[in-house]
Formats: sequence, structure tokens, C-alpha cells
Amino acid sequence: MPQLARLETFHDEFVCFVRATAEDGAFGWGQTSTYNADITAQVFHRQVVPWALGADCADIAGLVHLIERREHKYPGSYRSRALAGLDTALWDMAGRRAGKPVASLIGGGPGPIRAYASSMKRDITPKDEAERLVRLCAEKGFTATKWRIGAECGEDQDEWPGRTEEIIPTLSRALGDGIDKLVDANSGFSVPRAIAVGRMLMDHGICHYEEPVPYWDLDATRAVTEAVKIDVTGGEQDWDMGTWARMIAMRAVDIVQPDVMYMGGMSRTLQVAHMAQAAGLSCTPHSANLSLVTMCSMHLLAAIPNAGRYLELSIEGDDYYPWQRDLFVGQPFAVTDGQVTVTDTPGWGVEISPAWLDKATYTEAALESFRPSAYGALYHKGGKP
Repeated sequence: MPQLARLETFHDEFVCFVRATAEDGAFGWGQTSTYNADITAQVFHRQVVPWALGADCADIAGLVHLIERREHKYPGSYRSRALAGLDTALWDMAGRRAGKPVASLIGGGPGPIRAYASSMKRDITPKDEAERLVRLCAEKGFTATKWRIGAECGEDQDEWPGRTEEIIPTLSRALGDGIDKLVDANSGFSVPRAIAVGRMLMDHGICHYEEPVPYWDLDATRAVTEAVKIDVTGGEQDWDMGTWARMIAMRAVDIVQPDVMYMGGMSRTLQVAHMAQAAGLSCTPHSANLSLVTMCSMHLLAAIPNAGRYLELSIEGDDYYPWQRDLFVGQPFAVTDGQVTVTDTPGWGVEISPAWLDKATYTEAALESFRPSAYGALYHKGGKP
């Protein structure tokens, strides 16, 4: 296969798109993880580009693994967030070359994906949230929805006193029996409080309990999982394969929720999905905004055999996430009857808005002009860096 000849980044503070181009002119679009994207772009050019230029475009997983080893002194979230830009761009390139959607390259194919309406808001009263979610379910045909309880990493302090105890029964009654009900505590509770809230959720027909306790405490998470009879879910923050192996082996959660961009791209996320499948656990990826992460999650769910029941689809618009305005050409996340669609368009099936790209900060690294710094060297096929 042709070598990777050029890597370009286009970023603002929130989003960084990556365009990868091969020596024969084939290209693909990817994205690093959102937020602090200007920092991630620097990591990308310092720690990813030197090993990626000149590499075989087809061996995506192998290249990602190479960079992990070459940058072994710098593991962590930022390295994975930057790697996601390379990985997802190369998957898009592979799909465009083959004339197939990425889903078809990883064992699935185009088609509809059931979505749940995911609310990100805590600064909303139970009454107003109930009215909003009932209306959206009716308008868009959603058959599942998620709302927030507790306070983010709140150490048992609610967003305001009594909100959790009020919002659970209020929304359960308002939504009725025909809607699957999910909640997210965002690491908000201690184990005793999480178990008490979990039993309240059971009493009100809620089926999904996300990050009930600090996500980094797997023993605490397992204690909640073992104490309640609804699905406890988690993993969105995690990128380290050792952590994933432990989480799955100890069955800390009932459902794993890797984030494609936090993980470092599709290749590493597929590893987690396959680990979960071997353990009999389903996978419902985290995709909390309408950037490329949600499109990647759609393709993942369209392909893996242990896909969860639905896609997380943020219902927050440009008033809540102004940075996601006009990222793409067209409406790639259009909802019909509570479903979104993986089309047969090659690659991820989206094009980045030229107007957005024109306003972004641009950086280019090209094989013919790249000069390795003291921090890295070019990797050439068949040789050593």
C-alpha cells in the first residue's frame, strides 16, 4: 500500500480535524478528541506525526501500536486523544479506497441504529426536563432517553438539595412505560449513597445506571454493580488496556462504554469491544456530542456482535455546544423514528464543512519536507526509526 505522505490539522479550542493523505493522493478525515483540541493538536504533531509519516496506510492497528511503543514514556489521555486523529483518518481513507462505509470494513454494514436521547443538563428542574424529554420523544420517535442525577464528581452533594430524589420519579411517571429510561451520575456518589439511589432507580423502572461512583475506583463500582439489579455502566474515561482488562475481568460493570476518541480511535476501541464480547458483556460507546465521535460510534455499533441496545445521541443543540455548529456538510445525525442511519457512503460518510476549515488554525506536516526533531524520527517500512 502507498505510504502516508501528508498529515494536516485544522483546529480551534474544541475540535481538531485531521486530514491524512497518501502518496497516491488518497485521503481521509479523522478527528482527535474534543476539548483542549489546541493542546491535542500540539501532541499530535510532536508525538504522532514523526512516526506516522512514511508508514503503510493500510496497517492502521499496527501503526497505532508502533506509536504507543515509540512514545512509551508518554502514556495517557492526551496521547490517546491525539492518536484518535490518525486512526480515524486512516479508517476513513480505507473506506474511501474500498468504496465502502467503515462499518463494512469491520464486520457490519449500513443500516439504521436505534438512538437514545441523551440530556447533558443538570441546571434544569425536574418538571422542565420531563416536559423537554417527553416532547422530544414524541417529535423524534425516541424510545429511550437519559438524564442526569447527582452532581458531577459531587461526593454525595447533589446539584441542589433533593434534585435526585425528585427527578427520578418525576421523569419516570412522565415518560411512562413505553420509553427505556437511563440515568448518568457522572461519578457523583459514594458507594452507600449510590446503592440507595440505585434501589430507587429499580423501583421506578430505570434500566441503565451510569458511573454511579468515582469511575477510577473499580472496586467501588463493582460493589454497586453487585448490589443493584439494573445495568451499571462505565468506562467512558478509560484508555488504558490494563484498566480495561481488569474492569472486564472483575465485572466491575454490566455494560462497557468506551469513547472512540478518548480511546485513541477505532482500532483500540475494537479491542475493548472484543474483550467485552469474550466476557459476555455488551458495548454501548460513549458519544456525548455531535462531532465525529458519534459517527464513529454509529459505525462501531453497526458492526460488533455485542453492540448495546442503542447509540448515545446528544440532544443539546448549538446553544449548549456552540462549538459543534456547522462542523459537517448536511445533517449526518438526522433522527427518524428514533433512529439514525449509517449510510453506504464510503468512509465515515461525512464531509467536513469548508467554511469551518477556513476559520480553523492550520498546520501541515509533509513527508518530503519533514525534519525529525530530537523528540522523534520518521518510521520507514522495513526499517528502524
